[in-house]
Amino acid sequence: MLTPRFPRRCMKQHWQWTNAPSTAPIKLQPPASIHRRMTMSLQAYPIRNVSDTAHWVAIYRAMESERPDALFSDPLARRLGGKRGEAIVKALPRGSVLSWAMTVRTVLLDEMVMRCIRNGVATVLNLAAGLDARPYRLDLPSSLRWLHVDMPDMIDYFREHTRAATPRCSLELVTADLRDAEARKQLLARAAEFGPVVVISEGLLVYLSSEQVADLARDLHTMACAKWWLFDLASPQLLKFTPQRWNRILLAGQAPFLFAPPEGTDFFLPHGWREAEFHSTWEASWRLQRTMSGAWLWKLLSRLQSPARREVMRRMSGCVMLENIVNPSLTA
Repeated sequence: MLTPRFPRRCMKQHWQWTNAPSTAPIKLQPPASIHRRMTMSLQAYPIRNVSDTAHWVAIYRAMESERPDALFSDPLARRLGGKRGEAIVKALPRGSVLSWAMTVRTVLLDEMVMRCIRNGVATVLNLAAGLDARPYRLDLPSSLRWLHVDMPDMIDYFREHTRAATPRCSLELVTADLRDAEARKQLLARAAEFGPVVVISEGLLVYLSSEQVADLARDLHTMACAKWWLFDLASPQLLKFTPQRWNRILLAGQAPFLFAPPEGTDFFLPHGWREAEFHSTWEASWRLQRTMSGAWLWKLLSRLQSPARREVMRRMSGCVMLENIVNPSLTA
């Protein structure tokens, strides 16, 4: 991944010559403004790559866990998020205020994971797992097999920062680049050894192109022995509401929001998956009492909309459970 570019004025001259006599040894002296300029640059470009978003979301989980009325407890979240995660939250416009959406997403996926386990899942395949500490905080059976998959640097960081903690299931940390077709094939074959499997791709699909998501969907359908697939899904309407400054920060870190299919979960039908559950972020935010700022006004205005328009808004963002279709030709 490329590192963020500093503003041009920071690149001109990093050091100044001292006004020493020609016979004196040459000394290099950093200008007083360099540290301030570099700090400003980090504030402008806090996200260096997609992996940094895991630190960002971990801080949101820490913020929820530290509330007196917390919906979940993630004692590892603050440590995992670290200074990088805190810097991202501070740099984003209204960054801390928007924690409600990540809290709702976390709770919805927690609930779906536990339902799948109660329905007989033997293996959890967590793709681009980042800093997800569910194996440490959920009430999981010790017999459950959990594959925590990510890039090598992220796996190393996660291992180091969870070394003193004990997972509640059989946790395997797996390094794999999901963009590599052969590596993906080997990973899915490994997951399929102990089925049935539920796949989690929380916070992943929005950073992929439609073609990449379609490839992943087909592979999960045919290779992973996956019964269910859980993820968060954005709509084109949600991307339109994303603040422009957020877009600039995400683009600078090569992490722009991409995947938001107009057809919603129907996108996955030709690839062997159909919707089993859809949970609206908006509706769940009221149930969980984690609504966004000004939610009451949006709710009032929605009463003036047509039923079709209200449904579009309801599905603007949500968490999905897809089920594997044994014969995808049935959907043709």
